[in-house]
Amino acid sequence: MSETNNYKEVDPGKVLDTLDRLEHRIADRFPDAGLLGVCHQVKDICAQSRDRITWMRKPIWPLRAAVVALLLLLVFAIALTMQTVHVSDEAFELTTFADAVQNIIQDIVYVAVAVFFLVRIERMVKRRRILTALHELRSVAHVIDMHQLTKDPDRILSNRVDTEASPTPTRQWTPFTLRRYLDYCSELLSLTGKIAAIHLKDFDDSTIVAAVNEIEDLTNGLSRKIWQKITSLQSL
Repeated sequence: MSETNNYKEVDPGKVLDTLDRLEHRIADRFPDAGLLGVCHQVKDICAQSRDRITWMRKPIWPLRAAVVALLLLLVFAIALTMQTVHVSDEAFELTTFADAVQNIIQDIVYVAVAVFFLVRIERMVKRRRILTALHELRSVAHVIDMHQLTKDPDRILSNRVDTEASPTPTRQWTPFTLRRYLDYCSELLSLTGKIAAIHLKDFDDSTIVAAVNEIEDLTNGLSRKIWQKITSLQSL
């Protein structure tokens, strides 16, 4: 990416670097936490998204070859039709000329419809692949939310009374460690939304835009819940 574009679009490489640093931060403080595995999974998705963008920029050559073949066929059909028209000084066959023009127009219409269909197929193939990736990101966002679901601020209270059905704590939480864990969850959700936004690069499609906006709304909403916990933790 050129220097002038650094602040105009989301760079997959920079997002991947940020995820790598976040993964190391989680590993330093919570090496046995499931959140570390989720972060690694998000990194893999980000790397795949970067490769997917490169693939999206390239044409699907079999479909492009079919378009070229149809255009060549159109030229051949027009040339063949024109051979049936005989124009001379002695006689002008108007009926034959009209039939030839009608055949040429029909050929152009048929080929134009076929070319349009092939172009649409290429776009549909790319759209389907992007939507599959976005669905995976949506699922990952819910997985991140599950990891912070039972990390409530009252876990640091000494007078906390659990029941038999209460979640079993996997570690002794302090206000600092609990806040760091919740903060890591919030960062991971934010980066998930950024990975979704990467797919808008070089592919302006209303369906993709709607799906990306849905994921960003989801991650922002889940992140707000986490920050409500962090605010409550500060008051405690």
